[in-house]
Amino acid sequence: MSYTKVIFAFILFLFPSIFFAQDNFISFWQPGIALNYKVSKRYSHNFSIVHRNTIYDTNDLQFRLRQLDLIHFSNFNIGLNQVFSVGLLYRFADIYDAGRFNEFRTTQQYNFTKRPAIVRYGHRLRAEQRFSSINTLYRFRYRFTLDLPLEGETLDIKETYLIGSSETLVTLASGLSPIYGQRFNLIFGWLISEKTKLQGGPEYRLSNFTGDTLHQLFLMTSLVFSL
Repeated sequence: MSYTKVIFAFILFLFPSIFFAQDNFISFWQPGIALNYKVSKRYSHNFSIVHRNTIYDTNDLQFRLRQLDLIHFSNFNIGLNQVFSVGLLYRFADIYDAGRFNEFRTTQQYNFTKRPAIVRYGHRLRAEQRFSSINTLYRFRYRFTLDLPLEGETLDIKETYLIGSSETLVTLASGLSPIYGQRFNLIFGWLISEKTKLQGGPEYRLSNFTGDTLHQLFLMTSLVFSL
């Protein structure tokens, strides 16, 4: 089966809301820029700035600035394709909407990858603590990812690649019932140079899928630099 057929089948599987109308639907454009900095063979940093913009909400086409995230991760290579990371995030929200609240977030993460052939598989476990002036949320996430080059068996400069993932989330808070979510994304990337990548693609999110489900479609774009 050709890559084109595989990709098209993957889109049909991961993004059913694109082909069938949904209630409670919101769409966003989320551009970002990231810097990966390798300190040593086993220790690295990741810095990123991400901006979220509303495109469509409540049957109305609109463009509205929503929030800005400043993110840092410290990554520790613990061997055998395993990385443990700790992260900090600060979200500016009230400067765009007085009814929303800024958020500070701490993250602990374990990531395992394996490449038996040209496809690389990844498993990620993440725990987050989300602090705001109104409550504290605890979120637990599991993500399965695959990525592969689209032009041959290895990724060379000026060539493209594909990243697909599925992630399950649960959010807990005192006095609230658990909130379950599911996310699917399909990201296409271009290796511009040895240290620069351009990535973009859709991400589909189901929030609170055991209750009043909210459907969200994101257009994700990012420019990634590595030092």
